[in-house]
Amino acid sequence: MGGGDREGGLRHTRVSTRNEDGRRAAGGPWPASGAAGRPRDPAEEVAAIAAARREQLIRAHRFRLRREDLEDCYGQATLELMLRARRGASFLGRAHIANALELRFLSRIQDRRRALAGRSAIQAALEGATALGAGGDDRFGIVDLRSEPERMFLLRQELRRVEAAAGRLSEDQRLVLACQVGLEMGRAEFCSRFGWSPEKYRKVAQRARARLRHLMAVEERDVLPRGGPSD
Repeated sequence: MGGGDREGGLRHTRVSTRNEDGRRAAGGPWPASGAAGRPRDPAEEVAAIAAARREQLIRAHRFRLRREDLEDCYGQATLELMLRARRGASFLGRAHIANALELRFLSRIQDRRRALAGRSAIQAALEGATALGAGGDDRFGIVDLRSEPERMFLLRQELRRVEAAAGRLSEDQRLVLACQVGLEMGRAEFCSRFGWSPEKYRKVAQRARARLRHLMAVEERDVLPRGGPSD
């Protein structure tokens, strides 16, 4: 019936044999695969396993990071393992590759978590940053959480009052105050540029400040409501 040789020394011709597990000996080449007998590329083997286990590993560790961060970490781990395979690293089989990939993935996750926790200043800043133009809206408003709108409003009001009161000073008084405040010009430079004596500069500056304080006090008194205290 074609079962085999009479002497029994040869293998049966119509009995299939079990395929050997494709493993790579340490330091040796990958065994041949396929009808053509081409050797398997270890980097391609790593890429195939990484693609097959991608969603499974990302779902398993979804509580550790955001999905985009997990995808970034998984891509880094896959690339590192492929480069290691290209350089001649040996793997005992698919299970060994899968375990090595998961360990490297966890290592990249820990690195990202430490960076977001503050060890990397730029990562911490990017984590707390707000995207501009979200949703394609060019009218996106930027809110400065450190701003003090009430204080800034009061300072602007005070500046407007100073500007209005300064218009009632004399020309010399306005000149002295403008050089002191706006240009931060010292007494020696002012006297040298305008030909004033130090005594004249002192008197004009002193009278200008006193006059300005008086005008602002009068304006504030006129603005405040008159009458008894409110209930």
